[in-house]
Parts: sequence; C-alpha cells; structure tokens
Amino acid sequence: MGQTKRWPVISALGVVQILAWGSSFYLLGVLAAPIAADTGWPLAWIFGGLSLGLLVAGLVSPQVGRMIGERGGRPVLAVSAVLLASGLIVLGLAPSLWIFLAGWLLMGLGMGCGLYDPAFATLGRLYGAEARPAITTLTLWGGFASTVSWPLSAFLLDHGGWRWACFVYAGLQLVVSLPLILGLIPPAPARPAGANDGPAPVVALAPGERRPFLLMAGVLILGGGVMSLLSAHVLTLLQARGVPLASAVAFGALIGPSQVAARVVEMSFKGRHHPLWTLTAAMSLVALGVTLLALNLPVVALAVILYGAGNGIYSIARGTVPLVLFGPERYAPLLGRLARPGLVAQALAPPLGAYALAHGGADATFILLAGLALLNVGLVGALWRAR
Repeated sequence: MGQTKRWPVISALGVVQILAWGSSFYLLGVLAAPIAADTGWPLAWIFGGLSLGLLVAGLVSPQVGRMIGERGGRPVLAVSAVLLASGLIVLGLAPSLWIFLAGWLLMGLGMGCGLYDPAFATLGRLYGAEARPAITTLTLWGGFASTVSWPLSAFLLDHGGWRWACFVYAGLQLVVSLPLILGLIPPAPARPAGANDGPAPVVALAPGERRPFLLMAGVLILGGGVMSLLSAHVLTLLQARGVPLASAVAFGALIGPSQVAARVVEMSFKGRHHPLWTLTAAMSLVALGVTLLALNLPVVALAVILYGAGNGIYSIARGTVPLVLFGPERYAPLLGRLARPGLVAQALAPPLGAYALAHGGADATFILLAGLALLNVGLVGALWRAR
C-alpha cells in the first residue's frame, strides 16, 4: 500500500490513540483529586484503579496479539472502543469504590485491546515489514494524548464534574473512535493460500530466538517499570528534594515536548538505521536523565528533557525492534506476548515506588531508578550480541 493511501489509516489510528490514552491512562491525572474530594475514597485506591487496569491489560495482551494475527486489528480495536466506553460509563455511575474498581476491570480490557501494542500490531498486520514508518508516525500522534486530554478533562470538570467527564469520554469512544475504526481501518490482508487450514499464525520461537526474546522482554519490564514509576511520582520526588510545586510542574511539563521532539528526530532518519539503535539511544537517554536526577545536580531541566526524549523514542523502539528481530509474520502474536510483562511492570511500579518513597526517601528512590535504568542499558547491549 502506497504512503499516500496509508495517511488516512494512520491519521484515523492517531485520533483513536489520542482518545484511548486520554480516556484511560491519562484520565486520573486531572480527575483523581476531584474524585477523592467528591466521594471520600482514598486517593491511593483511586490511582489503584489505573494499576488494576494496566494489570488486566497485561494479562490479556497475548490473547489480543493472537487475535490480531488471525483476524487483523480492525475488530479488536472496535471492541476496545466499546469496552472503554462501557468502563467509563461504569466509572461515571459508580456509587462505591468497589464499583469504581470494577469499572477499571473493563477499562483494562479496553486498554489491552486498544493502546500502543495492539495499534502497532494492527499496522504490522496491514503493512508487514514496511510498517516501521507507520509505527513511528503513529507515536507522534500518541504524543499529544495528554496535551489534548488534560485540558479537555479540566474543561469538563469545571462545567459538569468528574462523572460528566467520564460520560463525555465514553461518548467520544462511540461517536468518534468507533466510526473511525470501522470506516478507515481496512480489513487485514488475506493470509497465504493454505494458511487458513491450521492455527494461525505460527508463534513458536527458534532456539536462537529465545534469548533475544527474553532479553527484549527484560528491556520492556525495566523500561516500562522505570517510566511508570517516574511518571506517577516525579512531582512528589522533586518536591521531596525541595523543589517548589510550581517549579516541579514546570519541569514535568518538559517531558511531553521532549518526547515529541525526539520522535520527530527519529522520523527524520526515515528508517535508515537498525531499530536497535533507537532502543539503545532511548535507554541511554533515560539512564542519563535519571542518573542526573539521582546525583541531585542543579540540572533538573536538562535531566527531565533527556528522560523525556528517551521515553519518546522508547515508544517507537518497542514496536519496531520486535518487527525486525522476529519478522512480520509472527509480529502481532509475539508483540502481544512481549507486552504482558511490560504492562504488568507498569501496573506494579507506582505502588512499589510509593513504598520506596515512604521508607527510603527521594534520594533512595532516585538511586533505585538510576540503577534499574543503567541495568537496562546493559540488557540492550546483550540484545545486540544475541540478535
């Protein structure tokens, strides 16, 4: 499929990704405190809903990958929009904390079917080995999720309350995302003749592929864990270091533009380098940024920019490295299997970070993060040797 014909597909997926991330992963960034104030539910339990959702998303990821490999991404993404809408309606109606958490179970199913990994797998199923530029472009769209959703959430909160915000996001899933998926995402191309006679697709790893697969899974565990922990606690960690709240927020706001800028730079190379170079740069930038924070040097802005840039191209590398290492035929199911440990790590990292912060303080938590980030650079080096 020509690049011109891909733009409607990628643009539709981009809007779907902005709404999927904005109505799930970024939802509580604005709404958590108002929910706690309105209901009296503990803030930790409210954020625990997101962790529960990520955990569910990780558990279903292998099955989602298999379904995309067999049927393409269009039906899976459509189900994601319906599940997210259903979960948001439950959140908006929740009379108790337990119903609220049950809503996040539905949200987790929707996240598992509709965030980056299923979208990457959809592009891999559509475009095969030529999906890499489409994946890179899609992450540019996704980089604006918080930029769009946080102001929208604040507007909805001011004009109708947090429950109304959940209902509006549910409506956007059904009125915007679902029609885009059904109208502009094409069905997956037919599998080769005879492929429908047996199970599809073949997902077995050759003996020489097992070590790269495990190393890639390890990179995703550490990368997802470090970034999830820091995303959840960066403002608290900086304030514990004596940074005023306004300054901490200003530093945190540098992450988003850094992510997008790094993705634009990656896109400018037009895929002329092996995606492992992208992964190496991503993990090195994250490690350098977190290490500077751990050293408590007066370069917080630089450290946050480096971290944000690494985080930005990490999103690209996690989609493109498996495509090149394991090929397009098994890409969707293997990406689903790789996504599980990373999403579980993302789910567990915030509460573990809260424990580390409470019992060890900001310095110990930053040192822990730096150690894990540097270890991840070592895993990427081992992946180079094992490929």
